[in-house]
Amino acid sequence: MEEEYDVTIIGGGPGGYVTAIRATQLGLKTAIVEKEKLGGTCLHAGCIPSKAFLRCAEVYADTKNGETYGVIASEVGLDFSKVQSRKEEIVTHLFKGIQHLMTKGKIDVYEGTGSILESKDVLVKKNNEEQILKSKNSIIATGSRPKTLPGLEVDGQYVMTSEEALKLEELPDSIIIVGGGVIGIEWASMFVDFGLKVTVIEYANRILPMEDKDISKEVQRLMKKKGVKVITGAKVLSETLEKSDGVSIKVEHKGKETLFSADKLFVSVGRLPNTEGLGLENTTIEMERGFITTNQYYQTNERSIYAIGDVIDSLQLAHVASHEGLIAVEHIAGKKPASLDYPLVSRCIYSNPEAASVGFTEAEAKEKGYQVKIGKFPFRAIGKSLVFGKSDGFVKFVVEEASNKLLGAHMVGPHATDMITEAGLAQVLNATAMDIAHTIHPHPTLSEAIGEAALAVDGMEIHA
Repeated sequence: MEEEYDVTIIGGGPGGYVTAIRATQLGLKTAIVEKEKLGGTCLHAGCIPSKAFLRCAEVYADTKNGETYGVIASEVGLDFSKVQSRKEEIVTHLFKGIQHLMTKGKIDVYEGTGSILESKDVLVKKNNEEQILKSKNSIIATGSRPKTLPGLEVDGQYVMTSEEALKLEELPDSIIIVGGGVIGIEWASMFVDFGLKVTVIEYANRILPMEDKDISKEVQRLMKKKGVKVITGAKVLSETLEKSDGVSIKVEHKGKETLFSADKLFVSVGRLPNTEGLGLENTTIEMERGFITTNQYYQTNERSIYAIGDVIDSLQLAHVASHEGLIAVEHIAGKKPASLDYPLVSRCIYSNPEAASVGFTEAEAKEKGYQVKIGKFPFRAIGKSLVFGKSDGFVKFVVEEASNKLLGAHMVGPHATDMITEAGLAQVLNATAMDIAHTIHPHPTLSEAIGEAALAVDGMEIHA
């Protein structure tokens, strides 16, 4: 039996299902193929469940420090089973919401593994059953999976990635995290707030090496303040891993080897694109370093096949995959969508405290030949942050000296991930620092730090 569609999407994560919704809005008959559950890694094994954990950890840590707010709680305990059940309730609620959106949009959902045939139709396999979907266009949105290192293969008991950590029935007392990128730092923050002894080992000379140096320095300082042991410029000697009633591993650091031990080892060294089993060998699709190659509309050299999200070499972020999908399907529908300007994408780190950025780092701006000036303002001078009890961190603006145009914004502090969008919008509109400064930021709010940082570009900040 064959079904005919204008577009078939392989993968039902935030890239795939958002694209499907827009496709039907554009009048395209649409199918989506998902081998597990709609929502993908982001909903079921990434963004949402980990943030649910982070929120529980933050509440637990704040409750233990309740005396700061005059709240006396003599005995504060943690029921991790309830942490897990709360996470599952949130995931289930959102999953049902996506299912409703598929029904509302009259999108046909096929459960199974999708692959591309020589005819460019899509084959769906589930158990021993097969079905062919005839489709004018296909979009590959199969996402990614955690990367591991040789010798640090996941066993689910001693060595894990974020996917296994989300399934823990109880927390260990201590953990070693290999990798100080975004995921590693988020989990380090979470684990230490839950009361674990945490060690982060990062190969680069600083954690969050893709972020502005001031962000890396401040987050590292605050992680250490919380009790996380951070080792940078260190190479994990994976062949030395031993597993017996816990784990131990040697690390090469500053010319000598040091042994680290903990109950468990958490590997956070990036993600790999899910391009296997897609039938790409039946196409002429070009690949580079394991990623699918596309043009600015996410169209491969097989003109009826598109690819978005983590399977292409772009920012591995859910909101990026969704936007790429919108561009791809609008191109399929004959529209002329604007291409995505990746430096204008906001990047968020959901540690406690949070960090966020958009645009160029100070170093990147200088490398591109800009003469820059910097505006920086601390949260400790903002009344709302003191009331909130979260006064660490700052807002930093990188501005072109000649035009006063905002080139980049970087934040560490309370609700930074919620506030970064103002700076993102400013960049989309080519706003200057003074445009931001002249925007009235209500008092008392955390957003006042943004207005003050904009004023600080020209040494005109009020409260510092």
